[in-house]
Amino acid sequence: MIRLLLACSLLLALALHAAPRGIEPDDYYRFTFVADPQLAPNGRQVAFVHSTIADDKRSRHSNLWLVATDGKSEPRQLTFSDGDRSPRWSPDGRQLAFISGRGEGQQVHLLPMAGGEARAITALKQAGLRDFSWSPDGTQLLLTLAVDPAVDDPTAAKTNSDEPKADVVVIRHALYKSDGGGYLNERRSGLWLLDIATQQLTRLTGDARWHDHSAQFSPDGKQIVFASDRSSDALEGSMQQDLFVMDLSSGSVSRLDTLPGQASAPLWSPDGRELLYRHQADYFEPEHLVIHRLSDGHNRRIANDWDRSASTLHWPERGRILMGADHLGSRPLFELNLRRDRTSIRLSERGSAGSFSFAANGKALSYLWQDEQQLPEVWFQDGNKAPRQLTRFNQELLSELKLQPLQSFWFEHEQGQSQGFLLKPVGWQTGQSYPLILNIKGGPGGMWGHQWFHEFQMMAAAGYAVVFTNYRGSTGYGYAHQNAVHADYGGVDYRDNIAVLEHVLQQHDWLDSSRLYLTGGSHGGFLTNWITTQTDRFKAAVTQRSVSNWLSEAGTQQYPPNSMRREFAGTIWQNFELYWGRSPLKYADRVQTPTLIIHSTEDHITPIGQGEEWFYALKANEVPVEMVVFKGEGHSLSRNGTPINLVERLKRILEWFERHSD
Repeated sequence: MIRLLLACSLLLALALHAAPRGIEPDDYYRFTFVADPQLAPNGRQVAFVHSTIADDKRSRHSNLWLVATDGKSEPRQLTFSDGDRSPRWSPDGRQLAFISGRGEGQQVHLLPMAGGEARAITALKQAGLRDFSWSPDGTQLLLTLAVDPAVDDPTAAKTNSDEPKADVVVIRHALYKSDGGGYLNERRSGLWLLDIATQQLTRLTGDARWHDHSAQFSPDGKQIVFASDRSSDALEGSMQQDLFVMDLSSGSVSRLDTLPGQASAPLWSPDGRELLYRHQADYFEPEHLVIHRLSDGHNRRIANDWDRSASTLHWPERGRILMGADHLGSRPLFELNLRRDRTSIRLSERGSAGSFSFAANGKALSYLWQDEQQLPEVWFQDGNKAPRQLTRFNQELLSELKLQPLQSFWFEHEQGQSQGFLLKPVGWQTGQSYPLILNIKGGPGGMWGHQWFHEFQMMAAAGYAVVFTNYRGSTGYGYAHQNAVHADYGGVDYRDNIAVLEHVLQQHDWLDSSRLYLTGGSHGGFLTNWITTQTDRFKAAVTQRSVSNWLSEAGTQQYPPNSMRREFAGTIWQNFELYWGRSPLKYADRVQTPTLIIHSTEDHITPIGQGEEWFYALKANEVPVEMVVFKGEGHSLSRNGTPINLVERLKRILEWFERHSD
């Protein structure tokens, strides 16, 4: 009996300490997602959004949670409606405003932090709630609402006529549809002021000819700044955008004399005397940070030593500005010393930090941090003290998994160097050979690297090595690198992907050059198609939400003619040879690679017709091909699509490669 008990104990111990396994597609259902951390004004607590996958695998439960910054207690759940988001502290920290879908539509709710139930303080019936912020004295909220300009009272119920109406959409502007939204209606973004005590809603701006957005109270609460394109081409896709300041006592609006082009993301200085904004003279021109002095309208470029594009801006205290940005595969927080006009990395040189929120003193901050082996979690830093992790929702799951680190390297191309990343397969052993997947990022803007991306890890768990590059066109490497792809789709972006493939094959003899696979989505889907017209070296390809024909893409996507004119240095009629000459469809008769096409019916960035044209072309040329169509999904299926569809997509990719492994 004693021997039996000892044997059972040994088996239990072995089970509890089983070797970590590779991640599988169904593990997605166990992920906990955290987002939008908001640090209380006193710096002692962080409110954030906590999301999990619902049991039906078709929806997500989203609630607000709270965690103390001293790290001495576990996070606790604040709300339970399963549809809450966007927590925002009142200036005194006594209340938390948030958006919730409980009740009738999306409304702003108010939760007293001393105890009590949340209550709705808006009753919107004919408006979409885009954004909100507190006034400095805590008595008002500044709302950004999407409202039909003909509607005077967005809280009034819409009157329905008994007269039948045709099912018709009238399109007058170049900006007429959006991914996830379909055909656009007459609603325009405008600014409204909500008195919290009386719940009275007052219109500040709104016009049928333009959208007003990015609004912020001045530090004294007497003014607001906002961005708007009020040119005649505002709904035609112009690159013009100005900043405006409204005096709340008089209602007068003044346009600021910012630099010509697009001014965006306005941010008040702590003393309210200046405004910081992002400026871009034109679509393929470098972006700059500019400070506008309100007293005389002077514009001063800052961060002149910084060759990056700011994704977020923060001005927590006088003398320094903080910027989040893509940088060499990571997303650090940069600090700009205004006195010296010098930038340095303040936080997270390796890995990705984001969603920053500051305490009232401007020194303490909360944020999300992630890398390729860690899902985003909430972190806190007080001044220059060591950062502290506050949440560990995914620790139990991650302890079961074998997750691979990325190996970073640089490779040569005709204009210099680009960065590549290699992920070894799970269970890699010396002397063994392994298949390789070239996975191509979308964009061409944006960047991959030290961020959580379960797709890579699932491929590695299935026995594949994975290689990718932030090819020319990507952000995070300076403007010359980012803009090199201008009017050259299928050029430098294609050559960089082939170069990174050749580099790793030369450097690592354990990679089997006879077992190469190819996939990519969006611009990466276009490049997947393009590559299979140029070579037959890949055993199989999976092209996702791709472009196959730039001629039809130009006329059916959500982007207006002005956008395509910039990207291709002219219209279809001015530069036909470039549009058609860089369309994979033109060369589809050269393709031999077995191809799986993944597309979605509600994709308005790369519409479903792009996948259908590619399917037709490969069928016509007798190439082994299948097309998987996800009904009701948009362009972002791989990121935030219906969970069961998102997981099915992952399974289909792995199955297609496995099917063509012989």
